[in-house]
Amino acid sequence: MVDIDEDGVDVFQQLQLNSAPTYFHFPSGKSKKEDKYDVGRNGYSADALGKWIAERTSVHITVMRPPNYLLLAIWIPAVLIGTLFVYLKRENLHKFRDSRYWAVAAIIWILAMISGQMWNHIRGPPFAHRTAQGDTGYFSGTSQYQFIAETYIIFLLYGAITVGFVLMNERFAFFDDMGISKVTPIVGLGMVVVVFGYLLSIFRMKYGGYPYSFLFR
Repeated sequence: MVDIDEDGVDVFQQLQLNSAPTYFHFPSGKSKKEDKYDVGRNGYSADALGKWIAERTSVHITVMRPPNYLLLAIWIPAVLIGTLFVYLKRENLHKFRDSRYWAVAAIIWILAMISGQMWNHIRGPPFAHRTAQGDTGYFSGTSQYQFIAETYIIFLLYGAITVGFVLMNERFAFFDDMGISKVTPIVGLGMVVVVFGYLLSIFRMKYGGYPYSFLFR
């Protein structure tokens, strides 16, 4: 095992690596393409790694997972508290018919899906990685992979664009009371323009041949 430090930089350069962790199998004969574990396709789950090791070495690894009692300890009280809350507030449930609540819930769900949260749940990527220079990297340099921190950042950026469009389109009473209702559409437009430019720069970084940029390189 080699880490990115003063002693491991040469190894990373020799293997042409720019992120970690990466897994290799070194056979007694000539190496094949399959001897490098495809993290972008298979992820970091123990089952996928065990299957790859078995394919390359014929050594079968059994993955044993203990019961997740913490998950039960969180969900059971949450369901009980939610049920009790609905029972006590059953006379005020008409408030949930307000379309604004459902609109916000739908937007949050859409942002979670397009930012890659379901992909995280399926593939189980690490939160971030260490670059060849030893710094913490939050973005994957390829379009075939992403880190958890990267999806959180994308979620917030898409959310900022959504808020920007809302500010341009809607008029709020408390902004009228503050006397800034004429300024909020300009603020919303600025948010959309700046955040879109930054998102485009991220897209350009992950797709190396993409030629266009806006505000940010």
